[in-house]
Amino acid sequence: MTRAEHWNKIYDAKDYKEVSWFTPHLETSLQLIESAGLDRATAEIIDVGGGRSTLVDDLLARGYQNVTVLDISAAAIGQTKERLGDKAASVT
Repeated sequence: MTRAEHWNKIYDAKDYKEVSWFTPHLETSLQLIESAGLDRATAEIIDVGGGRSTLVDDLLARGYQNVTVLDISAAAIGQTKERLGDKAASVT
């Protein structure tokens, strides 16, 4: 089984709240990003290993416009897109 297959299997089998690493909001990450004083329209932010993280939701809610989520799991990315609904079109 490849790493991608492994993570797809986990994300397909478990609800996002059932994984041990889930947290509703990544407050430390948000505070660090906010403290950098970045321009919300032009800052390029990438969430590496983002999975089904809600960081992208919170960044969009704060007005960040150039957000990318990268993950090995296509299942996780698909589920994040589904959760974001129309907002997913503004995320890479």
